[in-house]
Amino acid sequence: MSELFVLLQMTAEISAQFIKLGAAFMAVLGLFAATWGISKIAKTALEGMARQPETANDLRQAMVVSAALIEGATFFAILICLLILFLV
Repeated sequence: MSELFVLLQMTAEISAQFIKLGAAFMAVLGLFAATWGISKIAKTALEGMARQPETANDLRQAMVVSAALIEGATFFAILICLLILFLV
């Protein structure tokens, strides 16, 4: 009976480590996705500014707002992953 208990305890410890590994992986994936999204916004805005320089201020403001929204969602995702990482 004690061998079964030891085996179950080891399995629980291993699964907790996999949960932490998954949380870390998702944090990195969220950062890469946010970086890609912000770079895509910047690329599109710069192309628009090159085509029509008179709309540069409007495009810059829209780009900053969009990047801030993506960054806020990214921070929220990282916070959730860190909570999983340290509280589980």
